[in-house]
This record gives sequence, structure tokens and C-alpha cells, in this order.
Amino acid sequence: MSRIRAGLVLALAFGTLCGGWTPLQASETYAAPAAPLTHSPITMNQAVRMVEQRFRARVVRAETRKDGGATVYVLRLLDQSGRVFTVRVDAASGRIL
Repeated sequence: MSRIRAGLVLALAFGTLCGGWTPLQASETYAAPAAPLTHSPITMNQAVRMVEQRFRARVVRAETRKDGGATVYVLRLLDQSGRVFTVRVDAASGRIL
């Protein structure tokens, strides 16, 4: 039993010293990450990178919407000339709509 206790003390000390894992305080609770809208083959981050490269513009706003039964990423872009435009990406296929 003392080996387990010693191992636990070492693990806690190591985590605290290295800035890694630390035990939760009594007042803290663990919150699971929010579930995605759907399980999409393409993530929002992938869609943003793809559209920024293709249109040579910067995404300034991104949101996920339901369009019928499909999930669509709606991305607002700003190009170098100051033009603002919107691109819609199908989350299931990655196709620009």
C-alpha cells in the first residue's frame, strides 16, 4: 500500500512542478467539451484554411449552420483590396457551395 501512496505523491509532485496535470480542487468541476453539431469529415479549421488559401483572403467570421439536413460552414472573408464576401462550405464533403 505504501508503494501506491508513494507513486501517487510522486505523480502529483511531478505534475505540479512541470506545469502539467494537477488535481482538481474541491470547488472545481470537470466540464466535458461541447459535442460538435455533427460528425463532419472536414472541420471548421480545415475549411477556414482551405478557403483562405483558395481565395487569398482572411476569414473574419465563421459560423456553423444547418441547411436542410446538411451542416454548412458560412465563412466571411476580407481580401487585400478590402472587399468582404461570404463563402459557404459543405461540412460533409468540403465542397464550396
